Amino acid sequence: MLLPQMGTSVVEGTVIGWSKAIGDTVAVDETLCEISTDKVDTECPSPVAGTLAEILVQDGETVEVGTAIARIAAEAGASPAAPAAAPTPATAPARAANGAIDGYVSPVVSRMAQEHQIDLAQITGTGRRGRITKRDVVAHLAAGPGEPKEERPLHSESPYRPDPPVEAPTAPRPSPARATTEPLSRMRQSIGSAMLRSQEVAATCHTVVECDMFHVERRRRELGVTALPIVARAVVETLREFPELNATLEGTAITRYEGVQLGIAVSLGDDGLIVPVIRDAQDLAPEGIAQAIKEIARRARDRQLAPDDVRGASFTITNPGAAGAVFATPIINVPQVAILDLEAIVRRPTIVTGADGTESIAIRPMANLILGWDHRAIDGMYAARFLTALRTRLEDPHGRPD
Repeated sequence: MLLPQMGTSVVEGTVIGWSKAIGDTVAVDETLCEISTDKVDTECPSPVAGTLAEILVQDGETVEVGTAIARIAAEAGASPAAPAAAPTPATAPARAANGAIDGYVSPVVSRMAQEHQIDLAQITGTGRRGRITKRDVVAHLAAGPGEPKEERPLHSESPYRPDPPVEAPTAPRPSPARATTEPLSRMRQSIGSAMLRSQEVAATCHTVVECDMFHVERRRRELGVTALPIVARAVVETLREFPELNATLEGTAITRYEGVQLGIAVSLGDDGLIVPVIRDAQDLAPEGIAQAIKEIARRARDRQLAPDDVRGASFTITNPGAAGAVFATPIINVPQVAILDLEAIVRRPTIVTGADGTESIAIRPMANLILGWDHRAIDGMYAARFLTALRTRLEDPHGRPD
């Protein structure tokens, strides 16, 4: 049993706890252990039915994706390991401040505690060896703040008294030359590794067109949505005409997909980003895409995505325009062939051609559409034709993506 791939930018995971012991029988898809990454906490099911013969990665250990973490004897006659001798009575091991016997806290639990200012000592862990799981934190938040603990006063006859508070020395004024050095978070390291791998593997190029978003703006107001789902629907329609872009390229083999598995880049703030997937986006209207984007973004920020939610995309859209950017060069999410960058809609003067062919200068809502594409799979003319077709679909009021 190998540590599964949980997103293209995830390169390692931590075993939080094992649900089965050596010698236990397991069924197909029965939970064997819980895995934590910087992006998701998830249960890891058994790929086969049999007996858990060996645990190769212990609780709290971090290993790379694809590492063998356990061995399962698939044959019914496999003999389980001999049970360990019963331990002699001893004093129960002391619990750490976070409630766990071994003091381990997963990265996701730690991050949630920081975000919500939770004292983990107030939570009773239900995980293996008393560890606090993501479910414990969610349950604690749902329960709301509890009653404050009553301070036990000192006995009136006790000779002991707390020491008087000592005034902390005044901190020296920091020098302008001072700096701090710390390791990158695991998520930043994972994102960096994935982006570097893309730069090393793909022959990345970029093509840009400027698009009049007048009809997109009008359409989004009609539907009560942002511009992103309108553009996403137009992208899905245009990909039908350009199947070489709805594809993945691995080695010398290209795979073209009938349906559009649309990746949407979701910002997690300072923690990084993640790209969950909208399955079969070609079957959704703009309203459906808008609802799907809202849901996957919420689950991403609440750390509720499953491994299948972040893999298998055939094309990705990123939207830095939401933060005001007007030009960027996106990096392809390999093995995908292309990524579309939607920039901010900015009102600026442009030349408009009237129905009678006359030209005039008008203030229009304009946006840059930037396609990052892999020159191993397509050529520049193909990329330009795709963007031109997409722009036409967005600018044509009669061909709007419904």
